[in-house]
Amino acid sequence: MIDERRDPDRPPPDPAPAPPGLRDAARPPGPGEARPLIERVGMAAIAAVVALLFAGMAAMSLASGEPFLGVMSVIGAFMTAWVGVRTLLRG
Repeated sequence: MIDERRDPDRPPPDPAPAPPGLRDAARPPGPGEARPLIERVGMAAIAAVVALLFAGMAAMSLASGEPFLGVMSVIGAFMTAWVGVRTLLRG
C-alpha cells in the first residue's frame, strides 16, 4: 500500500518532462497563453457549423411538433455559438 500523505516540509515533486515532440511548437498553450489567430478562427468556424446544424434541427423538430427537442436544440445552438464567439475573441 502506498502512503499518499506528503511531508509538509518537502517540496512537491517536479512534473514529468514533456516528450521531445511537444517541447516547442506542438505544445498546447497553458491557461494564460493565447492560441494563434488561425487556430481560433478555425475553431470558431467549426462552432458556427455545429450551431447551424443545431438550429436546423430545432427548426425541423419545432415544425414537426416536437417542442422539447426543438427547445433543447435552440439551447444547443445558442451555447455553441456563444462558445465559438468566446473562442474567437479570447486574446
